[in-house]
Amino acid sequence: MSEDTIFSKIIRKEIPANIVYEDDLCLGFRDITPQAPTHILVIPKKPIPKLAEAGTEDKELLGHMLLTVKSIAEQEGLGNGYRVVINTDEDGGQTVFHLHMHLLGGRYLRWPPG
Repeated sequence: MSEDTIFSKIIRKEIPANIVYEDDLCLGFRDITPQAPTHILVIPKKPIPKLAEAGTEDKELLGHMLLTVKSIAEQEGLGNGYRVVINTDEDGGQTVFHLHMHLLGGRYLRWPPG
């Protein structure tokens, strides 16, 4: 069984969030501590703790999430570019153990990221 996270509570609407996208498979909402003018998190409704624990059965879900990020980026007017980040495990900077994709944009994003 997966740990109950803040993202699980957002999915269940127990915690409010500024939701910009929702379908049967995933949810997109604005990050409460944005690192760029546009910072949206896209999370699966299926509780996958981290990318390292996704299986081959999640292939369609992961593809759907990436296409959702693309759609949200278009909706947000990020035609000049954006970055998609998946942090995995503690050394990768993951703080909430529910798989999520960060959509960052609205400014020039330097490389390397940090």
